[in-house]
Amino acid sequence: MEMLDRAEQLNEEVATPNLPNEELPGETPEAAECASEENVTRESLLKTIEMIVADDSEIVADDVARIKQQFYTLHNELTLRRKDEAGEEGEAFADTEDPIEERFKAALAAIKEKKARQRAEIETRQAANLDKKEALINELKTLGADTDNVNRHYQRIKEIQSEFKEIGEVPPQNATAIWKNYQDAVEAFYDQWKVNKELRDYDFKKNLAEKQLLLDEARKLTEEEDVITAFRRLQSLHDKWREIGPVAKDVREEIWTSFKDASAEINKKYQAHFEERKARERENEEIKTALCERIEALDFSKPSTYQEWDAMTKTILEAQEEWKKAGFAPRKTNTTLFNRFRALCDDFFGRKSEFFKKTKNEFAENLAKKTSLCEKAEALAESTDWKKTTDAIVELQKEWKTIGPVARKHSDAIWRRFIKACDTFFDRKKKVNGDTRRAEQANLATKREIISRLNVIASDENTTPREQAIAEVQQLRKQWQETGHVPFKEKDKLQDAYREVVGTLFDKLDIKENRARMADFQAGIEASAGDSGKLSRERERLVRACEQRRQELKTYENNMGFFNSKSKNGDSIVREMERKMQHLKEEIAQISEKIKIIDSNI
Repeated sequence: MEMLDRAEQLNEEVATPNLPNEELPGETPEAAECASEENVTRESLLKTIEMIVADDSEIVADDVARIKQQFYTLHNELTLRRKDEAGEEGEAFADTEDPIEERFKAALAAIKEKKARQRAEIETRQAANLDKKEALINELKTLGADTDNVNRHYQRIKEIQSEFKEIGEVPPQNATAIWKNYQDAVEAFYDQWKVNKELRDYDFKKNLAEKQLLLDEARKLTEEEDVITAFRRLQSLHDKWREIGPVAKDVREEIWTSFKDASAEINKKYQAHFEERKARERENEEIKTALCERIEALDFSKPSTYQEWDAMTKTILEAQEEWKKAGFAPRKTNTTLFNRFRALCDDFFGRKSEFFKKTKNEFAENLAKKTSLCEKAEALAESTDWKKTTDAIVELQKEWKTIGPVARKHSDAIWRRFIKACDTFFDRKKKVNGDTRRAEQANLATKREIISRLNVIASDENTTPREQAIAEVQQLRKQWQETGHVPFKEKDKLQDAYREVVGTLFDKLDIKENRARMADFQAGIEASAGDSGKLSRERERLVRACEQRRQELKTYENNMGFFNSKSKNGDSIVREMERKMQHLKEEIAQISEKIKIIDSNI
């Protein structure tokens, strides 16, 4: 009767298999990816991957994938930084062979081959384990059918259970079925045979003690700060739990519920960790997408000066700094976003490099032109043909202004060279022309006296008869024209005062306006005879004015054919147009005369 009770109790325990309730999902791909995001280097990752190659233990694919992703993230950032630095110097970026990357690729290839060999070995070993377990299950079934040798077979049953546990994994597709067959065979044995109660109680007590130790360890894991480590160790605890046999029915549900609750707390933290990480990755994805859109909004074809390129470069570099501070985006978009951002940066720095190359060539051409001007100025520096050489150097100075900039490292030197040559000539001229300056001071005093006498004639208190006044004015004007140059800084002020008083006298004495103005113009041109640059600019202005009036005259002449002079209104318009045409012809004649005056003084 005791044997029957023990068999029934054992049968009840094994009849309630714990595998479906206790089994937790295996490690997800994200488990390996969640490794601590501490600071690493390409060298440390290379060392780690080479250690994996050298290690004989089984390769964990998720660990390799995580290391590969970290390595190429750092490698891509390093490549981008090197390209940025090359772009700053205006040199085109060129990828070079990276020994570290080559070693990393070789290690990955070795891991791939090693993984393939390991996979084949594992599959072979799993198939052999399946055969062994099926043989033990068949033996269990045979012993379970032998009802006459219960005591003798019990010890062998325990040995079979121990052997079954020690046998390794079987092919995943057979794992559930083989475990169920084993449980069914064990349960059938305990259902059919009357096991000694003391032996069963001993097993229950031993199994309970082992499961209690696993429960205590699971509860400690709830305090583990590293949720990834806690989750992985929990998987190991569940594997051990499944290997331990049943416990007494009255405590079976209680201990399993406690173990399950501790597991649920760890799993909850594990899931919360990944939810937080996913949220952070989504935020990083939005940041990186916004950075790409910000760069895409820039017009890389717009910069045309160093300042504009520098300003846009600053914007690009700021975006790159923000990119570096942003963490990883989700795996499915992180690489795509990086390639998008890198392509934009490559495009910008490529355009900048092309601009610098083009500018460098222009600088070289400008330097050659300015060097030529320096040589010409140096050749004229010792000349004693003051008038001709002055005009030549002035023309060189004008030409210098039309030439664009040169490289900064040559700018000051070439400018000092040119100025030195010019100053050498003008200093010599100034020294030689000391007497000229004294003569100019005397001329200044004479012309001031002429203006003073003209102002006396123009005053209201002057009662000199008109004819006599006109004669005095003409005499003073003649004296003005015969008087030589005055100091350059006084010339314009003196000339303006002279023109003003002469204009007043011509109005007061009713002297013909055109003749007076022409005389004033001639006096002004003669006063500026030493400044060929000013005379040339005045001549160009007059030529443009003359051409403009000729065009207006031509327009009037063409329009004359469109009016009917027979009507009263048409006749009025024609007369007005004829009057304007005549006025234009007079202006053209006056301007042409002024041009001749200038030509005679150049």
